[in-house]
Amino acid sequence: MVSADLIVSGCGQLVTCRGPAPKRKQALQDLGVIERGCIASHNGEIVFVGSDADCTQRIRLEPDGVTLDAAGLLGLPGLVDPHTHLPFGGSRENEFRLRIQGATYRELAAQGMGIQSTVDATRSISLPELVDLCLKRLDSMLAHGTTTVEAKSGYGLNLEDEIKQLEALREADLRHPIDIIKTFLGAHEVPREYKARKEAYIDLLIHAILPEVKANNLAEFFDVFCEEGVYSIDESRQLIRAAKKAGLKIKLHADEFVPLGGAQLAVQEGAVSAEHLIAITDQGIEEMAQSPSTAILLPGVPFFLMQDKKAPARRLVDAGAVVALATDFNPGSSMTESQMFILQLAVFTLHMSLEEAIHAVTLNAAYGIDRHTEVGSLEVGKKMDMVLCDAPNYAYLVYHFGINPVVHVIKNGKIVIRHRQRNNPQ
Repeated sequence: MVSADLIVSGCGQLVTCRGPAPKRKQALQDLGVIERGCIASHNGEIVFVGSDADCTQRIRLEPDGVTLDAAGLLGLPGLVDPHTHLPFGGSRENEFRLRIQGATYRELAAQGMGIQSTVDATRSISLPELVDLCLKRLDSMLAHGTTTVEAKSGYGLNLEDEIKQLEALREADLRHPIDIIKTFLGAHEVPREYKARKEAYIDLLIHAILPEVKANNLAEFFDVFCEEGVYSIDESRQLIRAAKKAGLKIKLHADEFVPLGGAQLAVQEGAVSAEHLIAITDQGIEEMAQSPSTAILLPGVPFFLMQDKKAPARRLVDAGAVVALATDFNPGSSMTESQMFILQLAVFTLHMSLEEAIHAVTLNAAYGIDRHTEVGSLEVGKKMDMVLCDAPNYAYLVYHFGINPVVHVIKNGKIVIRHRQRNNPQ
């Protein structure tokens, strides 16, 4: 018998997403579904996944252990969100109103709105205020089933405020159940005070901010917005190589508006992921398909910006690329904390299958932040991160759209959302 301190029994369907990561092509169709499934953990680590009948024969609950009767709910791995901009000040609903009236995202940015307005708001608030905002947003993410999240800086664009954002993430990570994977995105934009001298800002990033980030272990990843009018291919490569030399892993905002070749750059530089990819080229698709880099797609962005053009998810999957999905939670182009909604958008707007989309918010999303050996699937030895949804089967997650189906959330073997209410386990 195997000892457990938590048993979740009676799942109508248990979607495990088991199997080697990443998953590509046909492997994406196998969700590893167990009917009437049961899962058990000990000290936050999964020790059993199987049927209810097998669980009673093989698992012994410790005297102070907890049993959760899923009562026919759908069980899933905790959702993983591999691209967000969590720490920011202010909001941009007035800008949103202008966009509804016909102004484009890039036109508004040229008028000093967009990222620059959020930079101003983020610079103006204190570290404790920023931490409180992060915690509130994390609560919303958790309630929608996200248990691991990547979060970027990039709204400071100077030494003091980029560090402040990353310190806010570090503090929030200590105080909240969700695991936060931190990314330094000082090259999110060129700050207005450096518009006429971009080279000086790149120098500041490489020789002042990056060493401070590394010295204080504030980030695992480095990201750059490789885009026309922001950072060119050559400038992005210069920044990436400096970050790699400092020991950071690479992510890349690539080919969002114009086909600049960011996807190819990501592959060439061994990036863990290339993100957005709305304007990816045929060559970019081919190279991504032949590489270990993850294509992280953000369907909330064209939806929020009311754009017809979307990332070619179907072509990427069919070519054999590793495809993941993320919210891109940010105040200007995707103001949502719900990975469940993103899963739905991927099916409705990117023409991904249900199985592909579920893998893209679990196992492949975990792979896209280098956490696939820990989370993203329900398998023995991984963290007990699990979501229980009010759905009779996994197709219902998309069929019944526009609601939050999450009833219970388990993080590291602790029930942190119980009956849709935040729980504070001792």
